[in-house]
Amino acid sequence: MNSWEVFGHDWAVEMLQQHVAHETLRHAYLLTGPAGLGRRTLAIRLAQALNCQTPLEPGGPCRTCRACKQIEVGQNIDLMVVQAESEGGTLKVEQVREVTKFLSLKPYQSQYKIVIFLRFQEANASAQNALLKTLEEAPSYAVLLLTADNAEQLLPTIVSRCEILRLRPLAVEAVTGFLVSRGLDDDKARLLAHLSGGRPGYALRLSSDETALAFRAEKLDDLMRLLAAKRRERFHYAEKLSKDKDTFRQTLLLWLSYWRDVLLKTSGAAAELTNLDRAAEIETLSYRVDLPLARVLTAGLEQALNRLEKNVNARLLAEVTLMDWPKISF
Repeated sequence: MNSWEVFGHDWAVEMLQQHVAHETLRHAYLLTGPAGLGRRTLAIRLAQALNCQTPLEPGGPCRTCRACKQIEVGQNIDLMVVQAESEGGTLKVEQVREVTKFLSLKPYQSQYKIVIFLRFQEANASAQNALLKTLEEAPSYAVLLLTADNAEQLLPTIVSRCEILRLRPLAVEAVTGFLVSRGLDDDKARLLAHLSGGRPGYALRLSSDETALAFRAEKLDDLMRLLAAKRRERFHYAEKLSKDKDTFRQTLLLWLSYWRDVLLKTSGAAAELTNLDRAAEIETLSYRVDLPLARVLTAGLEQALNRLEKNVNARLLAEVTLMDWPKISF
């Protein structure tokens, strides 16, 4: 573990710590990678390194002084955290305008004023365009930290004005070891490491959130039931699913991970499954679905996720997705 206690991204920590220590800061950083990978933690640590009152070393925050503790919980007067109201929601132009007001005043008690934009891919076009002027004319005391799933989701003009750090999922073995070091038994750690797709933050959340695991079990059970269901039942399920966008999105992600496992089995790939605890039923399903169909179903869920992000009619999207599934009885 590095001095910032950010697991698995030593190269990023080293680079940012050097930027702080040698005063070679960029005015804006873009941290990309899937949710649960450590983007927010890395942004918080950089904010602490910049405004720590008693650093342990150049660029090394103590994490115990008043400023560090306030930044840890997002309540420092010279820190602003901006995000959509809910995951999968929209970050609006009004929120970016508030940032402009915030940065118009010099820091109150710190060296830098810092703005952290979480899930900036959820910013609408107006919000992204509004941020451009701030990025171009940021005051010397301002540092903007953006997180997003990938740079391609943002306007090229935004990306070109940021230093990009592309965070990657970690090896399953590394995440398993990380969870074991946090007190989990080997079997559960291995399962959660696979379910997380190499994202330590997400794996850690799963380890302490039985509700999330229950939700996963429910939605994967629904998938198996829907495969055998008649059209009327599928339409009824689609209607209920489409009423909550976040639930719809999380369900699609779970179904996608499952169909990817079926695709792996059908293709004969040697890679380990994500849903290890469902290996037997995935094996059975792989005998009922050929490789071309498995590819079509996986691609269909990927497209559904993209369309959901573009705010298409959710009910129609749910209906089309479920109607495209084959009818398979077990």
